[in-house]
Amino acid sequence: MTPEPLKSHPLLRQWLAVLTDGQVQAFTGKVDLGQGISHALRLIVAEELRLSAALVHMVPASTHLSPDEAVTSGSLSVQHSGAALRCAAAHLRESCRLGMARRAGVALQDVRCANGLFMAAGRSASYLELAPADGWDQPIDTAQVQSAHARQDLVGPPTAATPVRPDVAAKVFGEFEFIQDRVLPGMCHGLVFRPGTLTAEVIDSDMLALQSTLHSTTGVIQVVRNGLLLGVLTESEHVLGQIAQKIEDEVAQGRLWRCQAEVPDLQDLPNWLKAQPLDTTVIVDTASEPMGSSDLQHLSAEFHRPFLQHASIGLCCALAQWSPGERLEVWSHSQGIYNLRRDLALAFGRPAEHVQVSHVEGAGCYGHNGADDVAWDAAWLAQQVPGRPVRVQWTRQAELGHAPLAPAMAVRVQAALGANGQLVEWTQTVWGQGHGTRPGRGTTPALLGAWQTADPSPVTLAVNAAMAVGGGSERNAQPPYDIASVQVLNHRVLNMPFRVSAMRALGAPVNVLAAESVMDEWAHRLSQDPLAFRLAHLRGPAHARAVAVLQKVADMAAWSAPRPTDQPEGWGRGLAYARYKNTGAFCAVVVELVVAEKVRLHKLWIAADLGHVVDAEGAANQLEGGALQAASWALCEAAELSPQGVTSDDWSRYPILKFSDMPDVRVHLMHTPDQPSLGAGECSSGPTCAALANAIFDAIGVRVRSMPLTPDNLMRAIDHNEALTPSIF
Repeated sequence: MTPEPLKSHPLLRQWLAVLTDGQVQAFTGKVDLGQGISHALRLIVAEELRLSAALVHMVPASTHLSPDEAVTSGSLSVQHSGAALRCAAAHLRESCRLGMARRAGVALQDVRCANGLFMAAGRSASYLELAPADGWDQPIDTAQVQSAHARQDLVGPPTAATPVRPDVAAKVFGEFEFIQDRVLPGMCHGLVFRPGTLTAEVIDSDMLALQSTLHSTTGVIQVVRNGLLLGVLTESEHVLGQIAQKIEDEVAQGRLWRCQAEVPDLQDLPNWLKAQPLDTTVIVDTASEPMGSSDLQHLSAEFHRPFLQHASIGLCCALAQWSPGERLEVWSHSQGIYNLRRDLALAFGRPAEHVQVSHVEGAGCYGHNGADDVAWDAAWLAQQVPGRPVRVQWTRQAELGHAPLAPAMAVRVQAALGANGQLVEWTQTVWGQGHGTRPGRGTTPALLGAWQTADPSPVTLAVNAAMAVGGGSERNAQPPYDIASVQVLNHRVLNMPFRVSAMRALGAPVNVLAAESVMDEWAHRLSQDPLAFRLAHLRGPAHARAVAVLQKVADMAAWSAPRPTDQPEGWGRGLAYARYKNTGAFCAVVVELVVAEKVRLHKLWIAADLGHVVDAEGAANQLEGGALQAASWALCEAAELSPQGVTSDDWSRYPILKFSDMPDVRVHLMHTPDQPSLGAGECSSGPTCAALANAIFDAIGVRVRSMPLTPDNLMRAIDHNEALTPSIF
């Protein structure tokens, strides 16, 4: 099967190059967000070329050099870009083997390749010597990839075959250059100030007085106003910081803009979601003739998630410069450089080929944060000083207040159990806004600044990704178990008073929370072990990998051992499983915790089947990071909103899980090297949220269905335990 990226970029030169010093350059459109994808892709190329990874250089993604691979998202980098690079490397290797066979006058099977050299008949030659000059413009032959991969160690420290990531030491010791550290000759600093809501009214008297003050401030280069936006350029970052503080104080006192956003009742989000205009889609329908109600037991339960914020510790930053001919160059930590280029070109009325976007590592967020918006800010301000590079870094208040939110969601599960103790009917209904307002997908720019000028582009309404790539709010809404009659309904909310977009795993965490909580409730109702109940619904060869990860995580956590008698009051543990997107990685999680004055995590076990693992240490890190971020969502996080915008704009109002809250985490990667590689970045999120909720029920006997699982929500659940008990009849 041809990897998706090769369909639009089929030529060898679009993926690889051999330099005169023998190093190999590899090109990818996927960007490194701290997840280490560059290292994983380097290892793939090195493995296929039989070359030391130290000799493979991953070229940072740029619209000038890299293939267009859209957005780095959805845990698809290894699956897509990795598969393309594997094919490209295998094609180059076999082309050189053929060249060596001809040079040595031997059969192809008599040519060996090791350590970057081709050997035959007592002779040897390198890639540089053998790469055919006319071969770089040839289509890649995907049949050259060998189906069997070399066995590799999946646990323990990196070996010679899997060297340590080359960027780690520099990052640990503060020597790595992030985009926030980059300094260009003649660079000045800028900020764009805006209202806290998508639309607002400028208070002209306040704004004119502020502009006058700013014009007379020492160190200010230029002040520019356009629509709702106020831009300031300075020679130093220090002066800009003082100005930012002054403007934030003005806004806190109700000056500069009048904002009146519609604010959902944050204590009753499910009813707000259901009351909005809806676009309803049937995602799955395998419904059969209903069995007689006397033969069935029914259960109905509803689960909720609030709006969430990215809350990256590193602030969004970009650099931009306009050169003669109105050509724009941008340096950004965007997850989609080509998508950003397209929308910048639309926003500034330039041909796409006149805009170049280069990726520079910054704060990763696993979703749509403000990286694209701050790039627009930098480009807009750079227009005021042609030829000079402009650096824009958002403040903490802007970072938390202006980046897109993850949508609030409500999920209802209705399930029926037959007389034989097997689930026979399942309906999962989802309410929520779409999970995507990323740039590069519409006819107008999806950039915050472009929506707020005097001649604004229309605000882009959030949509969901196609189910072919996993969907959005409906992601993982189809249960992974054997159930004859399944319906999945998705109600997309067509109202967006606050901008929402993609966050890690999209709708999967709350859908898995709902499904796996209901599985646990049925097991409790039947007095069955939760593991046994799941395994009873995963029968046959099609579920072998799911069964394996569940049994492995149970072994890791000693799930079947007698319940400990020496644990403190409030001790509990929970289990959950999902296959990400129902097509990706298999992941099972067990959580051990204690419910005291708050929920305290003690231990977390993760077992995952990722198919052929390229970088075991990197994969384990991704599973652990995904689980801990999900734990933070589940235990701490909820955005606060007001008519003036997002009010949870500092760490006191938007707490996240701290280092002191971290549990002991153990990860196991299943050994399935004969299977295609699957992404690791998002598969642990849903099972972790669900395992947490199940562990709380195990600890205190109360089912909490509203995230976050804070002390206040636990007390509400305890006080309204009767109302929270599932409807079973």
